[in-house]
Amino acid sequence: MKLSVTQEPLRLVEMDDAQLVELTQQGNEDAFSCLYDKYLPKIYKKVWFKIPAEYVEDVTHEIFIQVIRSLDNFRCESQFSTWLWTISQRQIADFYRSKQWKSINIEIEQEAIDDFEDIFFCHDSPDIETSIMLRQAMRKLPEHYQEIILLRFVDGYKFWEIAELTEKNLEATKSLYRRAIAELKIALGV
Repeated sequence: MKLSVTQEPLRLVEMDDAQLVELTQQGNEDAFSCLYDKYLPKIYKKVWFKIPAEYVEDVTHEIFIQVIRSLDNFRCESQFSTWLWTISQRQIADFYRSKQWKSINIEIEQEAIDDFEDIFFCHDSPDIETSIMLRQAMRKLPEHYQEIILLRFVDGYKFWEIAELTEKNLEATKSLYRRAIAELKIALGV
């Protein structure tokens, strides 16, 4: 897809994702910029939580490159956020496959801890020890538990949005969330 800057001023910020996708597919670079600006923080946070800090920017960059390459084939049969979430999942999995990592041992730097406090908690930030314990406990959880917790706290999705995104019914989503939180508490020793 070749993007170009539009010649006419559009009220892009007022458009929904489907409209922005359509304009982007027509080559409007400003429309893609709106989508990018809207979703970059969420994707970056998700990637930051899933992989070692030194690779976050590269993987995030790869996700958006894949979006540009694939956007012409996106037919709006699902929400753009669902499609983007799937691409990000695939790119994170590809990262681990390419590195052939079986387990992850990550040293948490002060800067990463500060970022973690900002992105994971909306209220009073926990102390550094609590942040470290939480991140380590999260990494012990099965992938589907990590995902629902991240979707809820990092991405800020409501339960019905998570259900739609993961293609599960609302009650199954809430049940999965409760199990994930229970397992997180066990991992934390609470």
